[in-house]
Amino acid sequence: MSPDDEAEFVSDHEDHGNHDAHGDRDTHDDDGDNGDHDDNNDDSDRNHRHSHDDHIHGHDDHHQHHEHDVEALDIAVLTVSSTRDVEDDPAGDAIKTTLTEAGHSVSVRRVVDDDYDELQTVISRMADRGDVDVTVTTGGTGVTPDDETVEAATQLFDKTLPGFGELFRHLSFDEIGTRVVGTRATAGIVDDTPTFCLPGSENAARLGTAEIIVAEAPHLAGLARRDDP
Repeated sequence: MSPDDEAEFVSDHEDHGNHDAHGDRDTHDDDGDNGDHDDNNDDSDRNHRHSHDDHIHGHDDHHQHHEHDVEALDIAVLTVSSTRDVEDDPAGDAIKTTLTEAGHSVSVRRVVDDDYDELQTVISRMADRGDVDVTVTTGGTGVTPDDETVEAATQLFDKTLPGFGELFRHLSFDEIGTRVVGTRATAGIVDDTPTFCLPGSENAARLGTAEIIVAEAPHLAGLARRDDP
């Protein structure tokens, strides 16, 4: 993505009457109403037990669903740009800071040229490394001719995660309105490695990382590498 496009995205992106009546009805005949009252109590007890059991089962299901989560991730942060370097990389800095504050580590940090072949090579290498659980790219998701991150990454996806881009654009709408149609943020699994592609603006990178990646990457990383049953 060209610097002008990135800059443009940054600027845009960032209820006693009823109670008394019940009192009148609380005087019951010994033969009839008390029996009904006891039956109602039995039903209430059964319903309470069922509700309690359902809560326990729900808690167990949640625990089992997340038992494979990777709590502390090693993450590769790739900035796609032909003009920036690691020392001048606000979006990459925002991603790194957000991840480390959440308890994760950035094991790789580098700038990659806006080049299809190089992007594919680097993203593939990140998935092959033993010290990378997740890859996050920033930049190259727009619509200018040199924005090729999405094209390069999606060709490597074994599975796509369409909900990531959908949610990112939904969250971004509050900041940039209908201009969300111009961002193609996406995500997928590359050789058991969740890979997220974010726009190149600092605001967009921070939003996607803080609101989605921090919450979901540990779960996705655990699921992606889980052995088949």
